[in-house]
Amino acid sequence: MIRRCTAEDFERILAIINDAAEAYRGIIPDDRWNDPYMPAGELADEIAAGIEFDGYEAEGAGLVGVMGIQPVEDVTLIRHAYVATGCQRSGIGAALLEGLLARQDRPVLIGTWAAAEWAIAFYRRHGFETVPAAEKSRLLRRYWTVPERQIETSVVLADARWRARPAGGSVRD
Repeated sequence: MIRRCTAEDFERILAIINDAAEAYRGIIPDDRWNDPYMPAGELADEIAAGIEFDGYEAEGAGLVGVMGIQPVEDVTLIRHAYVATGCQRSGIGAALLEGLLARQDRPVLIGTWAAAEWAIAFYRRHGFETVPAAEKSRLLRRYWTVPERQIETSVVLADARWRARPAGGSVRD
């Protein structure tokens, strides 16, 4: 079952993110790795900045997957998409993504680590395409608040609505 997460889910969201993010250990640059990957204060800051999480609740197991959305200017960002290690590759991520996408009426962008080939492949299977490097940097600076080093080591994927906008412009110029 997919549901909107509440403040009571904070600790479980944090646990899922840090569990699933172990896949990045040794994959992303060492200078971008934190232990834990996401400290509680950072998650609190992200929620305060407008990220809302949907969660996938499995019968008998509780919350096992989360995916956030964040409206920023004229787009929606998919943020912090994670499924607990023992539940991965079972359709949970796809169900969360499809549910969030169905509620969007504006372009959707996703940023992820360039070395996270599995994540990139997942989003491509769901209709997203990687934007060119020059556009990626511009988008990360405009819509995300991330350090330059993360911009260097990330990619941005865009949905069909983004790709259909006027060249070089936003959807709502």
